[in-house]
Amino acid sequence: MSDTSKVLATKFTDERFPIEWKDEAEKSLMWFYDDLHCPNPISPLYFDIGGWWDTEGRWGSDCTYMYQRFGAPIGKAWIAKKIGGYVYSAVVPPEMDADKIGPMFDYYTKVMPIYADTFMDRWNKEYVPRLLQMHKAMLDFDFEHRSLPEIMIHMEDILDMKCEAFRIHWIINLAQFQASTNFTNVYEKVMGKVDPVEIGKINVSPKDRNWDSLKALWEMKEYVCSVPALKELFLSGDAAAIMAKAGDAAGGSKLLEMVNDYREEYGFKAMYTHEFIYKTWYEDPTPIYEAVRGYVANDYDFKAEYDACMTSQKEAIDGLYARVSDPALLAELKYALELCVKMAPLTPDHHFYIDQGVYSHMRVAFVRIGEAMVRAGILDGAEDIFMLKYDEIRCACASSFPVKELVKTRRAEMEAARKIHPQEWYGTATEWQVYNEPYKSLWGYPQKFEAEQQEKAGKAEISKTVLKGIPGCPGCQEGVAHLVSDPSELDTVKEGEILVCKMTNPAWVVSFSKISALVTDTGGALSHPAVVAREFGVPCVVGTRRATQLIQTGDRIRVDGSKGVVEVTG
Repeated sequence: MSDTSKVLATKFTDERFPIEWKDEAEKSLMWFYDDLHCPNPISPLYFDIGGWWDTEGRWGSDCTYMYQRFGAPIGKAWIAKKIGGYVYSAVVPPEMDADKIGPMFDYYTKVMPIYADTFMDRWNKEYVPRLLQMHKAMLDFDFEHRSLPEIMIHMEDILDMKCEAFRIHWIINLAQFQASTNFTNVYEKVMGKVDPVEIGKINVSPKDRNWDSLKALWEMKEYVCSVPALKELFLSGDAAAIMAKAGDAAGGSKLLEMVNDYREEYGFKAMYTHEFIYKTWYEDPTPIYEAVRGYVANDYDFKAEYDACMTSQKEAIDGLYARVSDPALLAELKYALELCVKMAPLTPDHHFYIDQGVYSHMRVAFVRIGEAMVRAGILDGAEDIFMLKYDEIRCACASSFPVKELVKTRRAEMEAARKIHPQEWYGTATEWQVYNEPYKSLWGYPQKFEAEQQEKAGKAEISKTVLKGIPGCPGCQEGVAHLVSDPSELDTVKEGEILVCKMTNPAWVVSFSKISALVTDTGGALSHPAVVAREFGVPCVVGTRRATQLIQTGDRIRVDGSKGVVEVTG
């Protein structure tokens, strides 16, 4: 393991706002902007109880559990700090006697293949049923007629369930990480070097809740197209107009049933998963109608899209196997590959059941708690609850603890933070943090750090016309850019445009059927935008750091997903 103390760079101040450092130990860590999960100013309630970061042991759902359970000396804790209104994460380096590091790595390498090999059975038979029970239990409560103390007890139960869900999440996280890492290592052993393009084509999911969600929307589209009156309605109006008239149109009653079924099954998601303040599709079905409208307009063919993805995967696998002549190496490669592909559905499915599923159910539950607080005269609006912290909610529901002015102040602070463009990191960047800590690869490190340092040293030209990022999905595409800085703008993306955004999450998948390429500020080769782009065969460049700052809607750009380069051509 590299020396954790070797300092590569430091950044302790920002001229735009003061940064409060608790102590020297806090300054010694590398705090990186978590734009992959939380690209926007974070709400007080989510930062207090929603995160996967350590909150001084209050919830037990933080990453400390992951490091403890699996034993690998790759970290001690995952903590967070709010800087300029945004979430910054830091991984605390492991503290372990030198004579234990090797044996603990041996322990990790012996137990992890068992997790990876057996996990899908545990997931399907044990974890998914339990997660569905949690979803139901969070909302299966009479918020309207129970007293505030009773509601507070239910809130505590919800937080316990969140804790349990994220312990499952961490087991998934490392089990899948092990399967993917092992395949990459075996691939390199057999082939001599890693081809990320080929691995990307292979490591896609053949069946998951993302595909199920898209198929359900496509089935609605097929039904709409089979009823002339509905098809005309969907082609002639926006989502609001369609929603207003669909019930009275011929065949409209069946469509409303299909929409409601979709809401119940797939609607617990928001355009930004890791936050409480954004409405879910369950609460507001507008995005469902908008997605179907888009599918009708471009005649989206789910079967053709899915078959193309599976054909690409099969051709890549067959081509790889054909180049291996040694039977023993081929057998080793097949085992690693098949296990990796077997685990691939967990990327979208853990989002469906945990990241978006748990958080969305928590959001709806907190809105209902907020409504109870409005009835009690504590809040002016139900969603004001998201401007409060956990203990402030409890104090306000138990005594005359004033919170209305606090809500106004917090909203103003969040609005002010929106005008600030966050820096990539603060604190102390050490060699271990940049190059050896494994998880930051999801955020595009070390490439992101190296690019920044080269620019500061004058060794790399900062261009307004050429952006260098990380290859996400191979292919070249030139077209018109469409910048999306807020989820409400996603519906305005037109067929064939190139989507430019900070990041994506599973709720954005419905747009992948109409875009011709994707460019993101954040992410690495295994991040959500890269994985889904490969499933849809959409050229993609991730980790550009500043695409959303330099590219405007209407710009003509060229995306090279093989080289990781984006060029503004006009």
